[in-house]
Amino acid sequence: QLQASGGGSVQAGGSLRLACAASGFTFDDYAIGWFRQAPGKKREGVSCISGEDDRVYYADSVKGRFTVSRDNAKSTVYLQMNSLKPEDTGVYYCAADPRNTASVGTAQVLGVMLLVGYEYWGQGTLVTVSS
Repeated sequence: QLQASGGGSVQAGGSLRLACAASGFTFDDYAIGWFRQAPGKKREGVSCISGEDDRVYYADSVKGRFTVSRDNAKSTVYLQMNSLKPEDTGVYYCAADPRNTASVGTAQVLGVMLLVGYEYWGQGTLVTVSS
């Protein structure tokens, strides 16, 4: 029900645009989050966006470099990644949280995205950034 795409291999400083296409549920009833997992590390939240207003969250590690957006008419969320660094390497997953704006608000307050609450997960797309 979530399909992530757009990963690839780039050199440091390059850009990639990930897309997460959703189906099978009412898209704007859900917040969409982007998570990533580097080899040997825990999955971490990168960014999330509300389905019902313009509320967004970015992890400190990507703030100013990544931009999340969504097109509810196309049931798709995008993650524009600029100025990529080798430490951005990993498998990127998108996920949907029915708590919607509350999910984004919680991330903003806590300063971290919690995996719990995300109901649907995509299969992941690999991003490799070389130095």
